[in-house]
Amino acid sequence: MGARAVPGRRVRVVVPGSSANLGPGFDALGLALGLHDEVTVEVLPGGAGGAEVEVSGEGAGSIRGGEQNLVVRSVRAALHAAGVAAAEQPRLRVRSRNGVPHGRGVGSSAAAVVAGAAAGSALLERPLAPEALLDLVCALEGHPDNAAASLLGGLTLGWREGAHGPWRAVRVEPHAGLVPVLCVPDEELSTARARAMLPLHVPHGDAAHTAGRAALLVEAVTRRPDLLLAATEDRLHQEQRAAAMPASASLLAGLRGAGHAAVVSGAGPSVLVLCPDAAAAGAVRAQVGARPGWLALEPGTAREGACVEVLGG
Repeated sequence: MGARAVPGRRVRVVVPGSSANLGPGFDALGLALGLHDEVTVEVLPGGAGGAEVEVSGEGAGSIRGGEQNLVVRSVRAALHAAGVAAAEQPRLRVRSRNGVPHGRGVGSSAAAVVAGAAAGSALLERPLAPEALLDLVCALEGHPDNAAASLLGGLTLGWREGAHGPWRAVRVEPHAGLVPVLCVPDEELSTARARAMLPLHVPHGDAAHTAGRAALLVEAVTRRPDLLLAATEDRLHQEQRAAAMPASASLLAGLRGAGHAAVVSGAGPSVLVLCPDAAAAGAVRAQVGARPGWLALEPGTAREGACVEVLGG
């Protein structure tokens, strides 16, 4: 008999959102944030395929149901990766309670992918190996930044082995004093639109600058918060996307001009500020509070990634 989901099994996954890039770490660095989705997946009796989906919280009015739901698709992907035949794919009940904002650049799609894939793995008689689960969620997302951070927690550095090899990532511990401030605007921005604005080629000098600042960023986030402003300087993607989010670009310039390590969070339009202490975070909140249409949050850094609990079966 091939791999299969355990009949009647029910699992719960709590997964954090994340901020990708952090300035120069484009498509490679991610920081898990203390905003969470909670997803419960149950194997139902009878029939192959089909899914009941219930969503509350962020995105409840716009998220697809049934087999088109991203959590469901990711559960299926994990089962398929383990060798579950299409005819043996079980009927599912999925309940999502979302705390990660949608369309704001804080990894909502990656959180859904990680939640679904981790749940699918936990439904199996033999769960996927950790490295296989990491490879799967990064492949489903297309890059490792948000997906690795949501799966592993903390600060993650992701890469791919060769042009077509497996995705890998390592987790490092953020500095204990680091205070992320997430500045969330009223409007949304699609990741596809933001990516479409990027040039196909970059000057060699900008590439060299990016390599140096990305390396410095790891030191700044983990051990030297005094270097955060210099370490978050970007030439690769933020200015190129500014026309799609002028309010974010204006806030970014204002915060950095005041000496704060502000970056576009992922594809935007949220702005993340990496503050070295609570006093700096308070100054950022005051500056953001003076701008209509913005909300400043202190979600904290999620030190743990996806947490999986088998509830029954």
